[in-house]
Amino acid sequence: MFPSLFISHGSPMLALEPGESGPALAKLAAELPTPRAIVIVSAHWESNELIVNGNPQPETWHDFGGFSAELFAVQYPAPGMPELTREVLALLTASDLSPRVDTRRPFDHGVWVPLSLMYPHANIPVVQVSLPSRQGPELQTRVGKALASLRHEGVLIVGSGSITHNLRDLDWDAGPESIEPWALAFRDWMIEKLQNDDEPALHHYRSLAPHAARAHPSDEHLLPLYFARGAGGPFSIAHQGFMMGTLGMDIYRFG
Repeated sequence: MFPSLFISHGSPMLALEPGESGPALAKLAAELPTPRAIVIVSAHWESNELIVNGNPQPETWHDFGGFSAELFAVQYPAPGMPELTREVLALLTASDLSPRVDTRRPFDHGVWVPLSLMYPHANIPVVQVSLPSRQGPELQTRVGKALASLRHEGVLIVGSGSITHNLRDLDWDAGPESIEPWALAFRDWMIEKLQNDDEPALHHYRSLAPHAARAHPSDEHLLPLYFARGAGGPFSIAHQGFMMGTLGMDIYRFG
């Protein structure tokens, strides 16, 4: 049975400058059997309703600006998997989650950046599920639980976001050893609640966690964590680190 993963994907430049996260992701992929497919939720597909990507050959979307031409040249031509899309739709429908399908959606960088470091040959089919971010952590926990059975079928389930994500507070000159105390306090609170499996506290992190609004001015980069946790088993830490003083790069494993 596969675990589910939460990956902090950082800047799009991670694809070209993998730092410490790239080797950690490659090591994690090498430790696992090769999945027959991947189901992923990314912080960069926010939606009002729950949508499943049914595109049989999604394009690589460079959904950002201001980076090098080399980054815009990166392609990740992993195929979709229509039969898995249908299974995901059926599982979500059975859990009263009312999904619909999108047959044109490309891969945003929350998908292809981390997967390019784990599975660089882009030969594993990928099905993306959208993030109805206004509906908060509880919905993502439900979505993860609805799809948990896929882990028994050779499917790797991934939530791609960031354990902290405040772009206004980045220190572009900070090294990996430089961590703002407020960012560390928030990250450590989350780890404690995950270790204790304290779902009520996790669902209400915004009012309970230290510096929550500063760590996440909006929810979308933390919500994929709840998807991965809902789909998975016992919590463990695969990698820890920070970039630019405040951008948490942790990778967590569930199961």
